[in-house]
Amino acid sequence: MTSEGAMRILVVTQYFPPETAPIPADLARGLAERGHTVRVLTGFPNYPAGRIFPGYRQRWRHRENIDGVVVHRVPLFADHSQSAVKRMLNYASFALSSATARRLSRGADVIYVYATQMTAGFGPWLWRVTGGRPYVLHVQDLWPDSIIGSSMMAGGPKERVVSGALGPWLRSAYRRAGAVIGIAPTMVSTLVSRGVPAERAHLVYNWADAGAPVPSVLPAAEEPRAEVLYAGNVGDMQDLETAVRAAHAADSGVALTIVGDGVAKPELQALAAELGADNVRFGDPVPRERMPDLYARADYALVSLKDIPVFRGTIPSKLQAVLAAGVPVITTVQGDVRALVDDAEVGLTADAESVDGLADAFRTAAALPPSERVGMARRGRELYDTRFSRESGISMIEQLLSAAAKGTR
Repeated sequence: MTSEGAMRILVVTQYFPPETAPIPADLARGLAERGHTVRVLTGFPNYPAGRIFPGYRQRWRHRENIDGVVVHRVPLFADHSQSAVKRMLNYASFALSSATARRLSRGADVIYVYATQMTAGFGPWLWRVTGGRPYVLHVQDLWPDSIIGSSMMAGGPKERVVSGALGPWLRSAYRRAGAVIGIAPTMVSTLVSRGVPAERAHLVYNWADAGAPVPSVLPAAEEPRAEVLYAGNVGDMQDLETAVRAAHAADSGVALTIVGDGVAKPELQALAAELGADNVRFGDPVPRERMPDLYARADYALVSLKDIPVFRGTIPSKLQAVLAAGVPVITTVQGDVRALVDDAEVGLTADAESVDGLADAFRTAAALPPSERVGMARRGRELYDTRFSRESGISMIEQLLSAAAKGTR
C-alpha cells in the first residue's frame, strides 16, 4: 500500500460512463478524491440498447480519462436483447476479456468488483486463485436467481444447466473474496446461506446523487391528479406492462410517463396504442443532470419489478434517487423495498404484477391531499439522508477495501 493509508485500487465493472452506471462511477471518483489511486477496467459502452456508443470502436485495448480517473476498456459481445444465448455471450465475453488484463491488477493493493452480474468477478477470482490481489464483491443481483428467473431462461434444461454450472463457481468466488457486500438485508442473509462467511458479509445500501430536494413546478391540483414518472431501464424485469395497463384502468387524473430505453419499449408503446391509453407517455433517456427537471414535473415516482423471489432481497438504486429528490414513491417491489416504504410512510405500495392493485394505488395517489404528499416527500428525504447517503456508502466500502488489502476482517 502507498503511504498514509492511501490504496491503489482497481475497479472492475462491465458498465461505466458514458453508460448509466452511477455507483461504480461515484465510487471511483469518491475514492480518488480521498487520495487513493484508482483505475477502472470495463467494457466498451453499449448498455442499455446493446449497441456500441457513437465515438467508440471496439479494439483489444483502449484507454481514456473520465473525470480524472484512468479507464481501461476491453472488447465484449455487445447485446442487451431477449436472447438468452446472446445475453450470456455478452456476460461471458466481458468476463473472459477482462480476465486477460491481469497486468492491471498487479499494480493494485485491492480490487473492487461491481457485480451487477457475477461474471464481472471472474477475472479477479481467477487472479486470486493463482496468487493475485484480494478482491471485494459488491453484489447487485443474486445469481443464478436473477437470470434463471427471467423470461429468457425460466424453466427447462437451460435453467438446470446454468444453475449447475454456476453454483460451484459462485461458492468459490464468495469464499475467496475479502468481503462480500449486499445491498439489502435479505440479500445479505441469503449470501451467508450460500457460503459467504458471516464475518465477511456486509450490508451497504446503494446511493444516489443528493442535491437539494427538487421543488415541484406543477400547478396546484383542483381535481384528483397523479402525475407518475418512471425513469430508467425499460426492460422485461421492470414489469412496465402492468404499469401501462394499470394507468389505463385507473384513468381519473392519473398520467404515467415512462422515460428511458430498453428491449421492452417498442412492445409497451404498441400496448399503449392498442389500449388507447392517452394517459401513458414515453420519453427518451436523459442524462443524470436533467433528472431534477423530470422529478419537478412529477407528483410520484414509480419503482417497479416483477414478482421474482430474488427481487425481494434487493433495493434498486432508483428508489434512492427518488427519495433523494423528495418525491413520493409508488412501488410494486416486494420484500425489503415494500417494508421500507410502508414502515417509513414515504409512498404507496401494491402487489407486483397486479394490474388491479397498482390501479388502486394510482387512484389513491391521485386522491391524496397535498399535505400528505408533502409529508411523504419530506420523510423520504430524511430516510435517504439517514440510510442512503453517498458519503456513508463510499466510507463503508473504503473501510472494507482497506481491510481486504491488509488481509484483515
